[in-house]
Amino acid sequence: MTWADWADAEARGIRAAGRWREPRDLDAAGPEGKLAPDGRPVVSFASNDYLGLTQHPAVLEAAHRALDRWGAGSGSARLIVGSRPLHTELEEALADWKRQPHAVLFATGFAANLGVLTTFGGPGVLMCSDALNHASIVDGCRLSRARVEIYQHRDYEHLAAILESGNESRAVVVTDTVFSMDGDVADLAVLTEVCARHRALLVVDEAHAVLGPDPDLDGIDVLRVGTLSKTLGALGGFVAGPARFVEVLVNRARSYIFTTASTPSDTAAALAAVRVVRSDEGVRLRSQLRANVDRVRPGHPSPIIPIVLGDEARTLEGAAALLDQGMLVPAIRPPSVPAGSSRLRVTLSAAHSAAQVDALVAALAVL
Repeated sequence: MTWADWADAEARGIRAAGRWREPRDLDAAGPEGKLAPDGRPVVSFASNDYLGLTQHPAVLEAAHRALDRWGAGSGSARLIVGSRPLHTELEEALADWKRQPHAVLFATGFAANLGVLTTFGGPGVLMCSDALNHASIVDGCRLSRARVEIYQHRDYEHLAAILESGNESRAVVVTDTVFSMDGDVADLAVLTEVCARHRALLVVDEAHAVLGPDPDLDGIDVLRVGTLSKTLGALGGFVAGPARFVEVLVNRARSYIFTTASTPSDTAAALAAVRVVRSDEGVRLRSQLRANVDRVRPGHPSPIIPIVLGDEARTLEGAAALLDQGMLVPAIRPPSVPAGSSRLRVTLSAAHSAAQVDALVAALAVL
């Protein structure tokens, strides 16, 4: 079989399973835009721009200033000549925000997880990962060269049993704080107790934790992983933690060492966004987001709201019905979620109006 034959067979198999996917252009600045191929107007409930900061005037102004001063790209990896004053300034701001001594930037959140898990993993390490962790954590575990054990979702008795049975000299526990397909949250109070008892390093991916949790993690070894592309509305990832841990990442993480530094404009945008998030305006934006979540599902802990329909065909039909009403809500199917749990994945933003959210609620009620 030639490689062309193989690719054709793979494509046929994906199509036959009803799981063929293609990107669709959305010409939008904020929740409203025009969707290809016919340019129909839609309100997007599919973005992770939770606070609407991609369009914030201060964020845009900062990106423009950086573009004018330093150009479109950084030109090299950080350890060569790619580091700009903005990178250091953003790292200091992120460390302060996350109440950690130090922080380091990565090109993406995916690269941050790969960097952490491959650096702190290795022979003689037991790595315990929640069953519903993000793909970047799954791939980081696979590449870590550690012994990887998967504990049942949010089952910390199962996690403790795994740690107690391990004979490795060091252990890592890695979890999302907000899980990306269900929008539920890890119990970090229990996790910190388990990790303290077993002297395990806790790695928390806080990519979607715009509404929390934001716990006190003192007293344990911890690395806080985040993105610049969701709450902060830019692009990139970071890791915050003890200075020595971060220094080791800088010297060992291949996804940091061998990657061109984040663009000046993305870096400046994220720095401006951190300042907004930590201001009184940031409090108001989170309050608006909280209100929008409560309009759809009162008390739900995150802006990710799954509408689980189970059947793949029914889920696709539901997404199509919403699109006919001008609402873009993605149908999430295997392999992104387990078979039989296909769902519409609603993501809300502070930029959505009350009227837009109410219209979504009414449309969901008749699916």
